[in-house]
Amino acid sequence: MLLDAGAVSRCRRRVHLEADPAMRAVPLAPPDPASEQRMADAAGHREEIRRRLVEAIPGVWATVPRELPPDERVRLTEQALAAGVSYVWGALLPPDVEGHRRGGAELLVRSGEGYLPVLVVRHRITDPGTGAVTTAPIDLDPAHAVVDEERKVRSHARDQLRLAHLRRMLEALGLGAARPLGGVIGLDADVVLWHDLAAPTWPGGRSALAEYDSRFADRVAVALAAARGEPALAEPSRVLECRTCPWWPNCEAELRAVRDVSLVVRGEDAMELRRAGVSTVDKLAALDPADEPPIVWTSGTFPDAVALARAWLADLTVVRRVPEVTVPRADVEVDVDMESFGESGAYLWGCLLTGADIGLAHGYRAFVTWDPLPTVDEARSFAEFWAWLREVRQRTAAAGLTFRAYCYNALAENRWLFGSVERFAGRPGIPERREVQSFVDSDEWVDLFRGVSDQFLCARGKGLKVVAPVAGFTWRDAEAGGEASMRWYRDAVGMNGTPPDRGQRERLLRYNEDDVRATQVLREWMSGPANDIPYMGDL
Repeated sequence: MLLDAGAVSRCRRRVHLEADPAMRAVPLAPPDPASEQRMADAAGHREEIRRRLVEAIPGVWATVPRELPPDERVRLTEQALAAGVSYVWGALLPPDVEGHRRGGAELLVRSGEGYLPVLVVRHRITDPGTGAVTTAPIDLDPAHAVVDEERKVRSHARDQLRLAHLRRMLEALGLGAARPLGGVIGLDADVVLWHDLAAPTWPGGRSALAEYDSRFADRVAVALAAARGEPALAEPSRVLECRTCPWWPNCEAELRAVRDVSLVVRGEDAMELRRAGVSTVDKLAALDPADEPPIVWTSGTFPDAVALARAWLADLTVVRRVPEVTVPRADVEVDVDMESFGESGAYLWGCLLTGADIGLAHGYRAFVTWDPLPTVDEARSFAEFWAWLREVRQRTAAAGLTFRAYCYNALAENRWLFGSVERFAGRPGIPERREVQSFVDSDEWVDLFRGVSDQFLCARGKGLKVVAPVAGFTWRDAEAGGEASMRWYRDAVGMNGTPPDRGQRERLLRYNEDDVRATQVLREWMSGPANDIPYMGDL
């Protein structure tokens, strides 16, 4: 039984299913195209980093091609390690049979008599702040690392756990470096971030190695029990990971068959409810929300959970949690929706102007760049968006009218509002941060997601694509969604080496226009008709 590093972050039930011989013929959900694209992007990122490092850093490099069969990759890795080369790219370590481990690293760096693992990942690994321990982007010697005064570590538990996994594999080979360090090169590739895997940086003063050892021992026990046909140590339970898991159809069928309580309450709360004897949605729905809760809740409230269970049994998507639903309105209103491409930037700001006449055309307007991200042309499109929004606000104020702008989940829009200001500071039309901050902090900026969260219980999720149809809105594109838009964007800008597809550009604009019209329909529904849907106290 050999497990890779992902097992320690994976759902325990999935570990069981992957190890159970009886499940090998069970059909799985088809691969998610968005996930496959992310893997392809990650592969391209790794190759670019490899090229930069090999060109910039002298020394003996050994490259193990990923396309080779696993046995051949292991043989070439062992050869390179035996020769003591300075850098091994694409290493696949020999299986640690006794430790039940398998795995490899983007890069192994010679350090004394051993090696340090370095990961190359396609996500950001630091945030503005202080405290991260880094070296320059082409410096792979942790002896040169310093405490960075401009960066703090962005929390990515999986990176540290994977480094710990590789550390244990190197130790099994007698090739662990003197210090238990691991490096990570992220999306921006502007530094190498170094983690001390033995430092007490985890909750409770644990180290990454201690956390990994505990989790890995548990996953090994789960897998061995499954492989031997022993009683399962992990039963199905709905968690966040289920949304993209290939085993979800199998687990969903099991959970629905028994009407498992995790269908409406997830995570630790679901497990604690089962221990308390409340194992099904029916049992939860039968409880009196005014009574003492059977467990200590970690998210939400006990009355909400009971109401969600009753809504699920009644096949209701949303129910009111307040006697009367309200939403702030104004004389002049703008709905805003931003489209970004991963961590690369925001290429489109879509706006819908409605309400009183202020001398500007009503309707949908898009501020967009079709230069492939990242691009400085993003500064132009953002500056034009902000200038237009500023003019709408100024004209509204001059007319003595009230103004509000709406979005759905301001975390996304705010991230790129401030991110654009910081990245393009000083360029023509880019506002000062204080101007953006003043707008975001004002009651003119309304987050409808917060309004939905505060005033409704949503039995099937709170995403706009779930809630807006309850208000009567329908997207024109049957594939409309964030993941699909990523694929459309690639074609729209010719990111894969093909000519830009103007049809996909029109598709993205139509999708974005539907998003802002969805928020318009939602707030109008919340202003009156929403009060006709069932109230949780009446279920």
